[in-house]
Amino acid sequence: MSDFDAIDSLLDAVGPQAELPPCHVRRELRERARLSKAQVARALGVSPSTLSGWESGRDPAGEIRTKYAYLLDGLNAKLATESGSETEAAPAAEQPVTSGTAATVTPLSSPDLGQDEEGDDVELLVAPEPCVLCGRPAGQRVAGFAQHLTPADCQPTATGAPAAPLAGQPTAHTSKAPLRTTRPARATERSKGPARHAFQETSGPVDLIREAVQGALAEHRGDVDAATAALVKRAIPDAMRLLDETRKGARYDMIAHPWIPDILKKQTARGADQIWEARPKWTRHELPPGRHQVTALDINGAYLSALKTHLPLGQLEHSTGLAHDRRRSGVHLITPPEWEHEAVLPNPIGQRDEPGPLWVTEPTLRLLLRLSGPKHQLCDPPQIHESYTSGATENLLEKFRIALKDARDTAIEQGDTVTLEYVKAMYSKFVSTMGESNYNRELYRPDWMHLIRSQAFANLWLKALKAHDEGLAVVRAMGTDELHVIGDWRRVFAEGRAVTEVKVKDTYTAGTDAAEHADEGE
Repeated sequence: MSDFDAIDSLLDAVGPQAELPPCHVRRELRERARLSKAQVARALGVSPSTLSGWESGRDPAGEIRTKYAYLLDGLNAKLATESGSETEAAPAAEQPVTSGTAATVTPLSSPDLGQDEEGDDVELLVAPEPCVLCGRPAGQRVAGFAQHLTPADCQPTATGAPAAPLAGQPTAHTSKAPLRTTRPARATERSKGPARHAFQETSGPVDLIREAVQGALAEHRGDVDAATAALVKRAIPDAMRLLDETRKGARYDMIAHPWIPDILKKQTARGADQIWEARPKWTRHELPPGRHQVTALDINGAYLSALKTHLPLGQLEHSTGLAHDRRRSGVHLITPPEWEHEAVLPNPIGQRDEPGPLWVTEPTLRLLLRLSGPKHQLCDPPQIHESYTSGATENLLEKFRIALKDARDTAIEQGDTVTLEYVKAMYSKFVSTMGESNYNRELYRPDWMHLIRSQAFANLWLKALKAHDEGLAVVRAMGTDELHVIGDWRRVFAEGRAVTEVKVKDTYTAGTDAAEHADEGE
């Protein structure tokens, strides 16, 4: 076979990709069929967050794309058939006659959103739904519930009588309802939400981790090394399944594939974006006179702890000006302040050669604002030029973090190295692949990746500050988990393997007439 024959064979094997309808049509087909994201995702063999991405702008590829297109075509055909059958079954005289302000059925398209006189969101439905007040078909959804907009159209059924079918006409024997109010609907919506501290309930997610470990050990007949290798290999999809489990009943929706500004996109295939994470890489140039015993401390679970950070919920929005809104989070173009304490403490923005403005994350900005405040007064406030932010919460990944932390704590207590390595792989790979990665297509949040990393760097910097304030001499701060100090560190930090504790990584002698271990980089 010639080279050209091989190429022709390859081209013949690549068929045309299945066509998919626009994103909003995909969502509306699912909603009209009364199917949840979990149901559709389970049928396709993906996670609900992946399906959310397909309904928000991303497209699947390969065999899964063909399956998804087949499902959507089937839903479209089935819904069209049912709609035609209902129209034929109901004579024209029985179709509800409405006024100009009454319910209207719109064609398959994006829901039209407006506001009623009370300022509530009004969505025109693609198919009528029973009104929550009278049970009759309504063409609008108000504050998340199907309702009529005018008292004339809202005619409740008699007490004890069943609601009429969706296409039925209101009877003349029912009395008119009082003026619509959305307050009961809002109360119902709140009652369905989780309790304020519901994220602390972690038994289910922890069981997922335990079952995965037990299954891997059984599959590999108790071979610890083989089971660990298998679990680490599947850490990314397992972390995403754990995330989906911990998001059940959550208060906040998680957008997996939002629009991202260019500053968060890689400038070249192997290059980086424009975000500066403020990674510490600092070694003290001059030690106090004399010889000193230096302790290299290892910070436990740095990225695991950093999952608790202010993460933007929705699409990032652009703004300009010096004001900082603590209710929002994102990335900011700032001119950092001068740092005059390099001799004893690292610069909070890391080692940067170029002067001038740079894009930093929310944790870095908040750290600078904190250090410039009245408590510390270590620098001037940073100058904020522009920002990309969204409404934020610090608890978005809290249940996910606690599940991993509890599994880690139990594994340490029981000497379970398999679970320990599995959990470490899950949270570290979760953070490293949520940006532009081919290993995790279920979540595309480079902004979250930068924020979590920067939070880990900020946490290490604050430990250096605590050591300095308690009289320890800080010798080195590196990355997320390495802090070298001189002095009685045990009176400042608790020793242990928990995420709130530190452990000794190394000890060495430095100073006059001693090998400058810190300068040698270990």
